[in-house]
Amino acid sequence: MRFNSLGSGSEGNALLVECGSPDARVRLLIDCGFGVREAGRRLGRLGLGAGDLHAVLVTHEHGDHIGAAPRLAATYGIPLHLTYGTAQAGRSAMRAAAQVCWIDPHRPFEVAGVRIEPVAVPHDAREPVQFVIDDGSARLGVLTDLGHVTPHVVRTMQRLDAIVLECNHDPAMLEASDYPAALKRRIAGDYGHLANRTAGELLAAIDQSRLRTVVAAHLSRSNNRPELAREALASAWGQPPESVLVADQDDGIDWVEV
Repeated sequence: MRFNSLGSGSEGNALLVECGSPDARVRLLIDCGFGVREAGRRLGRLGLGAGDLHAVLVTHEHGDHIGAAPRLAATYGIPLHLTYGTAQAGRSAMRAAAQVCWIDPHRPFEVAGVRIEPVAVPHDAREPVQFVIDDGSARLGVLTDLGHVTPHVVRTMQRLDAIVLECNHDPAMLEASDYPAALKRRIAGDYGHLANRTAGELLAAIDQSRLRTVVAAHLSRSNNRPELAREALASAWGQPPESVLVADQDDGIDWVEV
């Protein structure tokens, strides 16, 4: 297994996961918070096109995640996996006639032999999920866009080989920002986004015996800095800060082997 972030932040998110042998790859795109053309450009940087995807998975209906995912899936005949609540709340994006596969937030499913475990999370969306991708030899946890850590989230994020974990903001920077008060409350609330310290607490709570890769994701351009996210996760992981990768908005991260 390997994965690549095409971009991560409030302006758009997409994570490409590849499983299988080099001559029989299964490619899953988690979210597509970009337009079809921009998603194609970012895939093109990897020598790939949307037609190389086997499935598109959507975490929730916010524009920086669902984006053009339904239109991309419909255009290229790719199955679109999302919860019923996400589809209902994202009706405008769902006007594209994609091949929809419904996700039960509490029931694993498979795409071409790859096991996908949805993880229900607390976020201000209709029926949001995150994912654990398991190809039988490696497990990748993808955990962004949640306001607080629940026992269920901790239980599902066990025995991971890699994790992509939200480090959205530094509380002091958020409080000092020029954001409206209501937006500050939303971001810092129980159904908003994880602060660096809370992300570190989550990481410290999971079994790290197999963990080899930690990626900080969904960093705010205005209310966080990469070094702060690295420090929070590195401390919880017991590794030096440079061991933590950071997925940014413009370039994401390069391929990571799991």
